[in-house]
Amino acid sequence: MKLSTRSRYGTRLLVDMARHYSQGPIHLSDIARRQGVSVKYLEQIIIPLKKAGLVQSVRGPKGGHQLARPPAEITVADIISVLEDGLILVECTERPEICERAEICPTRIVWAEATQAMLVRLKSITLADLARLPAPEERELFPESPTPAP
Repeated sequence: MKLSTRSRYGTRLLVDMARHYSQGPIHLSDIARRQGVSVKYLEQIIIPLKKAGLVQSVRGPKGGHQLARPPAEITVADIISVLEDGLILVECTERPEICERAEICPTRIVWAEATQAMLVRLKSITLADLARLPAPEERELFPESPTPAP
């Protein structure tokens, strides 16, 4: 499985929001500048995240976008499942009727187990976990920064 740019940038978008969670609504232009992504692209990515209830918009002079739930309550699996239309490696693991060989396929169990392992791991990483890692501009100061364990 190869994650789309949309998922990678969407995760970065929400990590940025998590890092600034206590500051209230944030303008996409600020996130775009910090993340090196165009505002136009972030505007496209944020739409499904809002529909899924992960982000909310606030109107008015102090408006912008913010996480709809605390960072500790949003997992990487939540984000990726919205932006990738699900989290499966092969469709036949969830819908065996689409493949005439599903019942006799020797590899289907491998794909199902791999999907399950991926889900378990992605559900274990929250935005709060990722927000605690040094921001890109801080990494040079902390070259030994830990990354989430595989």
